[in-house]
Parts: sequence; C-alpha cells; structure tokens
Amino acid sequence: MLPYPQIDPIIFQLGPLAVRWYGMMYVLGFIAAYFLVRYQFRRYPHPGLERNFDNLNLVLIAGLIIGSRLGYVFFYHFSYYLEHPLEIFATWQGGMSFHGGLLGLLFGGWLFCRHSGLPFLRTTDAYMVAAPIGLGLGRLGNFINGELYGRVSEVPWAMIFPDGGPLPRHPSQLYESFLEGLVLFIIMWLALGRYWRHNWPAGSLAALFLMGYGTMRFIVEFFREPDAQLGLFLDLFSMGQALSALMILTGLTLWFALRRRS
Repeated sequence: MLPYPQIDPIIFQLGPLAVRWYGMMYVLGFIAAYFLVRYQFRRYPHPGLERNFDNLNLVLIAGLIIGSRLGYVFFYHFSYYLEHPLEIFATWQGGMSFHGGLLGLLFGGWLFCRHSGLPFLRTTDAYMVAAPIGLGLGRLGNFINGELYGRVSEVPWAMIFPDGGPLPRHPSQLYESFLEGLVLFIIMWLALGRYWRHNWPAGSLAALFLMGYGTMRFIVEFFREPDAQLGLFLDLFSMGQALSALMILTGLTLWFALRRRS
C-alpha cells in the first residue's frame, strides 16, 4: 500500500479568495488548448478560425462549465436537485460531469460556427486534439482533492483516501489521468499528422476522440467507486460506463458515415 500524499487543495488564499489546484488545472487545460489549436490553424489551413478564435474560446469555456454542471445535475443527482433547484448554482460545492461538459462544448461550438460560418466538423477536430491535456490535468485535480477515488483493492499501489473509509483503494484518478490524458493525447497527436497527410474527412478526429475516450473511461470505471446515489446497473455497469458506451457508439457511427461519404 502507498501512502496518500496529503497535498493542500488550496494553493494560496487571499482573504476569502482561495486559489485551488482543481481550478488551476482547468486554467492550465484552457491555456494548453489555446496554444495547441492556434498551432494547428497556423500550420494547417482552417478558413476563418484565426479571425474568430478568441470569441470562440469564450463560448467554449462557457459551454464547458454550464454543460459540466448540468450534466452532473441530470445524469448523476437529478432527484436531489429537483428538490433543491437553487443548489444547481452552488458549483463551489463540487459536482461536474465530463459527458455534460462535452455536450456543452459541442452545442456551444455548433451555435458559434453556424453564426460565424466556420466549418463545424473541421473546427471540432482541432479542439479534440487538445482536449486530452485538460482531461489529464483535471484528473490530477481530482486526486489532489481526494475525490472520485477507486474501489477497494489489495494492489500494492492502493491508497487510503481521506474520505474513502479505512480500506485501501485504487487511485483511479491517476489511471484516468494517464489513459484519458497522456495516452489519448499521444494517439490524437499522431492521428493529426495522418489526418492532414492522407486528407481524412472533417470530423474524423472528433470520431476518434469519442471512441478513444469512451473506451478508456469504460475500462477505468471498473476500478472506480460508483456514485453512491446511483450504484451499478445490473450490478455491473456504472452511469459513467453507460455514457461512455454511448460515446463509443456515436464515434463509430460518425467514423464509418464519414468514410462512406468520402
């Protein structure tokens, strides 16, 4: 068993203002996405993106935050927030959903692209390449917070989390950071070169991301503690796995539909 590193979730505090590691991970993820997407449209052709880049980023940040919160409300704790609707706005209490955030990103991006005349699928591809960096950093933030820990385990690297009871558990946040962050980023970055060299149809990288993330999240969910209020479906699958399976199916459908059209 490994000792859980007691890292203060607060980096520094000025009066009532506290800067937390989890929030900092979001900021670093946005910065990384900004520079990686800018690198892409300066190296590869992308009509109109440079002109609309800053405004699009603001829309995507808003879509991510709103979608993440509403996704958590509707996917994971709907009955509670139905009785306490004002607490939907209490984001400082925690509760964000990646799948909801992805829907918020896509919807906000689609609205902006439709309004500005940007090619939606090509623009989505550019951002999907950068997305794993934010995912990996976000999971490190979950680890520092001691939240979203894994199931009870006897593996040598299991840890006792402050809020996870007396038994050692999988550090599933680190599994997700490695797979959904580092490994998926390498896959997406290598695919980017083939995307342009072999003239893949627009939307291919988005489809690859949906399949890649969905698969890795589905696997890691077997090691992650299910949400207490939901438990497991059929005593086997979590809500995260159900949503990830839908992502995989959507990615496969998009992938083959694009190749049939090309």
